[in-house]
Amino acid sequence: MEDIRESIEREVASWDGVTTHPHRFGGVEFRVGKRELGHLHETWADLPFTSRIREMLVETGRAEQHKFGVTGWVSRDFDDEVVELFRLSYERARVAQKVRASRDQLGEASGPDVPAGDDDADPVA
Repeated sequence: MEDIRESIEREVASWDGVTTHPHRFGGVEFRVGKRELGHLHETWADLPFTSRIREMLVETGRAEQHKFGVTGWVSRDFDDEVVELFRLSYERARVAQKVRASRDQLGEASGPDVPAGDDDADPVA
């Protein structure tokens, strides 16, 4: 029987454009291009989000502050919700790719891939 970590890894790795890499602190890291979507440890996942999204995820109980206090990241013990958090990170990465491609096509200068009104830059742009 497949365990939940293997199930999460198989699902996230199956998405278009997602690559897997060894994570520097152990586990597996998922990326779209150079952008990290998040990574799996033995029993939990860590994912990067802007401060507004982090606050919303923590306030609604969908994630907790990063287990070791790393700014710009949230953590979640493995359960069915982890895949949904990776999906949110993935969708943000895909939108950022499209914004960059559009800017390149129009010859515009590149910039952060979050709205100017956000209070911090995308932690993994």
